[in-house]
Amino acid sequence: MATKKIKEIKKEGPAKIYISASFNNTLVNICDNSGGSVAWCSAGASGFKGTRKSTPFAATTAIETAIKKAKDKGVDEVEIYVKGPGPGRDAALRAVKASGVKITLIADVTPIPHNGPRPKKKRRV
Repeated sequence: MATKKIKEIKKEGPAKIYISASFNNTLVNICDNSGGSVAWCSAGASGFKGTRKSTPFAATTAIETAIKKAKDKGVDEVEIYVKGPGPGRDAALRAVKASGVKITLIADVTPIPHNGPRPKKKRRV
């Protein structure tokens, strides 16, 4: 039986952590420079169900799990891209800082509409 080989990431620069914090869940994806996924985790994959997925503690647990997997593959320097309005945003950033990896960039990539679609008509009662 063949053993599974751990893939080493290319050391061309910092890895990228994409944090998507919605109101119901927090998703974490750690990628190398070529865009390939090194490690990922979510609050749901960390064992939380229902409304507990949307807590800051669940986001912290998801981040810690993903960074632990990435550190095993050689990640030591990261850029962080945060997206979404959820409660796990700040907790996720604190968890990354506490994990011991070097942070080179923190960017907010939340999509903001520049006026967006036409709103619904006013409700008449």
